Amino acid sequence: MRRVLVVAYYFPPSGGPGVQRVLKTIRYLPPMGWEPVVLTVREGTFPARDESLLAEVPPSVHVERTRILEPYSLYRRLTGTRSAIDVSVLTDRQPTSWRQRLAQWIRATLFIPDARIGWLLDAVPAGKRLIERFGIEAIYTSSPPYTCALIGRALQRWSRLPWVMELRDPWTDFLTTPKRWFLPRLLDRHLERSCLERADRIVAAWDGIVTDVRGKYPHIPAEKFAVIPNGFDSADYPPCEPTRNDALTIVYTGSLYGLRNPGVLVAALEQLVATGAIARERIRLRLVGRVGDDVARDLQASSLGDRIEIVPYVPHHESIRAVLASDVALLVVDRSSDSAAIVPGKVFEYLGAGKPVLALAPHGSAIEALLTETGAGAVCATTDECARTVADWYRRWERGEPLVRPIPDAIARYERRNAARQLAAILDQLVSTRR
Repeated sequence: MRRVLVVAYYFPPSGGPGVQRVLKTIRYLPPMGWEPVVLTVREGTFPARDESLLAEVPPSVHVERTRILEPYSLYRRLTGTRSAIDVSVLTDRQPTSWRQRLAQWIRATLFIPDARIGWLLDAVPAGKRLIERFGIEAIYTSSPPYTCALIGRALQRWSRLPWVMELRDPWTDFLTTPKRWFLPRLLDRHLERSCLERADRIVAAWDGIVTDVRGKYPHIPAEKFAVIPNGFDSADYPPCEPTRNDALTIVYTGSLYGLRNPGVLVAALEQLVATGAIARERIRLRLVGRVGDDVARDLQASSLGDRIEIVPYVPHHESIRAVLASDVALLVVDRSSDSAAIVPGKVFEYLGAGKPVLALAPHGSAIEALLTETGAGAVCATTDECARTVADWYRRWERGEPLVRPIPDAIARYERRNAARQLAAILDQLVSTRR
């Protein structure tokens, strides 16, 4: 069996969607002829921890954990925040204190490409040792953080092995990228371009990433790219008996922050209750995961505060159960210039759960195309549109009718096994052409 070195910062006990993609990849690569060897961090500053995911790492997979120097304790001291890092920095609210402005400037100026750059010092020597010890034949890195790509670039230069650079999100000028002034931005773009040019293949999690990269660097040939979408693992869903909720229960799982705010739905529900279209006690909104302070304040100010339940982050299997117990799965796409192209990974878990998806996203977006392809839900761009959709679904729910009519064959395309099969085919092709 051939061996591939997998470089990933987000790996159990880290939680979150980025972890799921890498974790399922290493689980399903061996049947495709590739044995993964994982290089990750010993103790990272993860937005969420999920110790239960450690049990899903195959015992046969060697996992090398190295030290990393991270600056987030300094960030917390400067800003005085206790929230998870992702929901603290991904906001559309302006910093209100000099401490927050200083922290923002430090992040944008010194941490290039990101705050995990300190991992480079330990990860590259460790990667070289793993390549020699295990007879590695290919390298696969998953970003963000984009430091993983820098590690892959260094190891590829040293070993001359084929390197697959995966992007789960665009690198520069994306909503997760701090607004840099021209010198750090120039350096960030240089690192991005260098990695993209050096990689043997660039795997993107959604089409908009390819569009972004080719728009910035049109000289990179189209044949260098491959889109392997996120997906779901049917093995994650326990058998459960259908239950009838006492209220139409809309569930969201994941993080919410300034750029990702369910305000359109909340306003629609307030409108429906105020007009008597839905009785107050017959609607419930349950948010499972990390909620930023700005979004929490908006929810507390809502007239439906007692019908909105916030459940702190739970292990992955419990979040799956929360979706299975819902009537509607809520998807909120970040409000940004990139929103039409964004495809959040959680939508595929909703598809796997077989729940109707209510997506707060623009029309003509990639999410709308996916929901149309699978017949799994509806997109709402405004409060009035959302109110009409929820009212229609509520009437169907009361009558015991299906809210949507999903297309099983279209949904089955997004099984995690299929993604691993696509990656294995890329690795096979790269290795065979090197010989």
